[in-house]
Amino acid sequence: MSRQQPSGSLARLPPGSLAWLTWGLLASLYFVGFFQRVAPAVMVDELMRDFSITATLLGNLSAIYFYTYAAMQIPSGLLADAVGPRRVGTAAAVVAAAGIVLFALADSLWMASLGRGLVGASVAVAFVACMKLAGHWFPANRFATVTGVSLLIGNLGGVLAGVPLSETIVSVGWRTAMLASAGVTLILAAFVWLWVRDDPSERGYASHAHPEALNNAAMSAGRSLKQVLSERDTWLLFFAGGLIAAPVLTFAGLWGVPYLVQIHGMERSHAAGFTTVMLLGFAIGGPLLGALSDRLGRRKLPYLGAALVNALGWMIFLLVDGLSATELTVLFAATGFSAGGIIIGFAFAREVNHPGAAGTAGGVVNMAVLGFAAIQQSAMGWILDRNWRGATIDGTRFYDAGAYHAAFLWLAISALGAVLAVALTRETHCRLRFDSNS
Repeated sequence: MSRQQPSGSLARLPPGSLAWLTWGLLASLYFVGFFQRVAPAVMVDELMRDFSITATLLGNLSAIYFYTYAAMQIPSGLLADAVGPRRVGTAAAVVAAAGIVLFALADSLWMASLGRGLVGASVAVAFVACMKLAGHWFPANRFATVTGVSLLIGNLGGVLAGVPLSETIVSVGWRTAMLASAGVTLILAAFVWLWVRDDPSERGYASHAHPEALNNAAMSAGRSLKQVLSERDTWLLFFAGGLIAAPVLTFAGLWGVPYLVQIHGMERSHAAGFTTVMLLGFAIGGPLLGALSDRLGRRKLPYLGAALVNALGWMIFLLVDGLSATELTVLFAATGFSAGGIIIGFAFAREVNHPGAAGTAGGVVNMAVLGFAAIQQSAMGWILDRNWRGATIDGTRFYDAGAYHAAFLWLAISALGAVLAVALTRETHCRLRFDSNS
């Protein structure tokens, strides 16, 4: 059984327009989260000057978002299962706005870090809550497609944090730009609370959710977490998602812009355009690869293919010198597009676990995506500082090509690890194993 059987006044499933609007409002919180996630990439010089910090400390400041985000993934999944996406989404947007304000007004590194940490911890619920909501408002055979659209929405936030944010910072400064984004986030909180509903039954429609998912009392938080963590494929998908996404979030989210500025001599907005290409590829790849997986009725094959292309892209970037601007654009687009295959992993994780633990499964897998990115961002900064030769420009450290090459080596190694993890998974054929085993 793939959804609740309709009866009586709940005989009709929700119209697609209502489902997309309800889900889309909550997904817009993911847009805000992704914007905040990658925003430091275009304010590297300003942050290093304002807080008098090195690359290692800048990496830590950016990564604190990822650490708190990752730490909140399992609690977010449990909350989404127990309390519902509407309540946790609204509360998250309010806390995120407060964190953005704190970051924007910070006069010290610790205050800026606290603000970034609050933002990461709060928007952590967005993606998991979207997946939970999708399971109620959409049929199971569209889950990967809908989840892919959420990645598209999120990455559009990343695109806004590229050239548009860079130009805004030139005009009004990074602090004013951040304060404006806090205001938008508060408005979003109000819309989520007023419109979003956890299940179509609250609007008088039948639900697409599996009956076990509707019976929250049937599975406690402890049992839900134990079930998810005891599933072998959960762990493989945990590592696959983290290892394939972290290089994109590390490069496009922090170190790509300074690399292109310092090594390729680009203007900052021009460099941000290149990293934006990678994020656009990531955004488009999510829904297209998710839809391909749904159409094929397979999870492992398309996910493995995407992982292989992604690993090849990072190896070409690392090993081939002298790429032209056009070649870099194509390479970044393909690498980002193939990384969008992580969306298949979320549908995959949902299918290998009990339907009542859907939020928890999504939280566990998404914890790796952001947790691994946090580790890589900090590690990249540490490697750059270890290979720094003492050069500075306008008070900011200058790192040469050798330093960046040493740091980016780990992006290729990470992508190869993702290939291995996906190769070891077992196919679900887009069906819940719970139904198959019952």
